[in-house]
Amino acid sequence: MARRKKGRDLSGWLIVDKPAGLTSATIVNKARWLLDAKKAGHAGTLDPSATGLLVVAFGEATKVLPYVTDALKEYEFTIRWGAATTTDDADGEVTATAPARPDRAAIESALPAFRGDILQVPPAFSAVKVDGERAYALARDGETPELAARPLHVAELELLDCPDADTARLRMICGKGGYVRAIARDLGQVLGCLGHVLTLRRTWSGPFTLARGPVLRWSDDLTREDLEPMLLALEAGLADLPQCRCDPAAAGRLANGNDAAVLSTDADNGEEAWASVAGRPVALGVYKFGMFSPSRVFNLGA
Repeated sequence: MARRKKGRDLSGWLIVDKPAGLTSATIVNKARWLLDAKKAGHAGTLDPSATGLLVVAFGEATKVLPYVTDALKEYEFTIRWGAATTTDDADGEVTATAPARPDRAAIESALPAFRGDILQVPPAFSAVKVDGERAYALARDGETPELAARPLHVAELELLDCPDADTARLRMICGKGGYVRAIARDLGQVLGCLGHVLTLRRTWSGPFTLARGPVLRWSDDLTREDLEPMLLALEAGLADLPQCRCDPAAAGRLANGNDAAVLSTDADNGEEAWASVAGRPVALGVYKFGMFSPSRVFNLGA
């Protein structure tokens, strides 16, 4: 018989402004411990040196994580020109240097090649698996992992500022699986000056943003009393999905994984959506020809 997980049946979201120096997993585990939650997860890892938006899900909200993880995300970052590093950021060892420095016009002219649907080779120090092992583990052992280029959608990439000859500030909106460090590396190579990420901050991801709503500034001395008022309802993570409104009689059918009639909806035929009864989320699934077909059911209790 499987051992039951200890903790509270807590469901919802915690939006954290992650400081530099902590891993995403450290924050998730500490938040779960503080709130005594049975289950927790996060949408999109931030490197330890990166700061900004970390979306933490608890309980039934973890079922929505794939939608948040797959959504577009915005990053603001600074590239330092003149050096390549092992990690493609300032934490790595310098592997090569170059005297050239690009001007604003050169940077602007290079950016269009990195917009739209591109192919990107992940950094050697990344969580991508190579023959069953993480690339970063191979790189730490002194190996050079051979990583295949992966498709990435870059919706926006713009130059914000050139504070000095050695640095440039940029903003990028991209889809799932994008590495800002790889953008810095590849831009440096194209411009003939080499480059790596100096600072990196995620500002929004899917329906969550640092600019709106309760955002928890993480620190080591937080308590449960600090976290609980910051929790958002499960519905907050569904804001980018269309809603299918069903009558109370449909609740039982949906809870058992069966299709149910839809009273009204914002979804197009065949589109992924979420079903609600009296405004309460019941399931995730697909809307087809007036019916909702559930794929994941929310167990929120009475």
